Amino acid sequence: MTDLVVKSCGPMTSLQDRGRLGYQGFGVSPSGAMDRRALAMANALVGNSPETAAIEFVNLGGAFACEGGDLHVALVGAGASFSVDGTPVAPKTSVLLKEGQVLEVGHPRTGTFAYLAVAGGFAVERELGSLSFHLRSRLGGLKGAPLKSGDHLPCRPDAQDREPMQLAVDMIEESGPIRVMLGPQDDYFTPETIRTFLESEFTISPQADRMGFQLTGPQLEHAKGFNIVSDGIVDGHIQVPGSGQPIVLMRDRQTAGGYPKIATVISADLARFAQMRPGAKVRFRAVERDEALAAARRLRDWTASLPSSLAPVRFALTTEHLLSRNLISGTVDALAPASAEHHD
Repeated sequence: MTDLVVKSCGPMTSLQDRGRLGYQGFGVSPSGAMDRRALAMANALVGNSPETAAIEFVNLGGAFACEGGDLHVALVGAGASFSVDGTPVAPKTSVLLKEGQVLEVGHPRTGTFAYLAVAGGFAVERELGSLSFHLRSRLGGLKGAPLKSGDHLPCRPDAQDREPMQLAVDMIEESGPIRVMLGPQDDYFTPETIRTFLESEFTISPQADRMGFQLTGPQLEHAKGFNIVSDGIVDGHIQVPGSGQPIVLMRDRQTAGGYPKIATVISADLARFAQMRPGAKVRFRAVERDEALAAARRLRDWTASLPSSLAPVRFALTTEHLLSRNLISGTVDALAPASAEHHD
């Protein structure tokens, strides 16, 4: 068995895949990767399906060693960089990490979440169909915990014989305000409050984690009070508690809640929102169902197109690259006598 050994990492570095689906009726949060676009790109580079579990980095990077064999790896997300034994790896490029080599991941620079994928995925036992780590329930991850120094992640050695690849496509990215659909309890707010919500600028507060992002901004007044009979929660629901300050619920959210939800971030914009850091300014724009569905289809089609956007790595002919290659198989002495007579 080939292992990826954790030398160092941040406190919330964890295994994340698409999530633990189908158990919300039992109170189990789906969890899953905060940026599924970056997860899909990293997986495409190493030949995995888009939802395969990868290592998710939160604000900080880490260092990893290869033990027992070679590993084909790729890192994508939030402008994080990585290197192998000190040699930088180009963005959107996979690399073969050889036994004994050390991979270092830099901290995300343009967002919060980055993903390290390994060809074939990790040979770790799933819980309720997923490897996604959920902090509050201690489900998933490596033995119900985030990663820490000294952990060994077993990998499938038969999946590593791959050529380094690069992605000739950029992250699918929308611009402008985060798109939402109003409701399901927008009737708990006056038209004036809904107008305030859609026309105002909010700030992501430091109280932001994988469960939810607290926003600060103008107070949103309730028209019918702030308590409702608890009902189901989905990713992107925007609750407004008694404080009048909205909370955007994320992947580790609870499965039911008793605060009215003024709107819901559409699925195609949730990863873009997740990569916004505390202190970032955010605005919202209401859309209808047809626009939300069209955006979801574009994201689906973009994800499906990733394997066709792969190309073999074309190395630049730098001195460092040439010195790293075995360009000759041996040497001869031109002045030494021939070992055998040559005949035409």
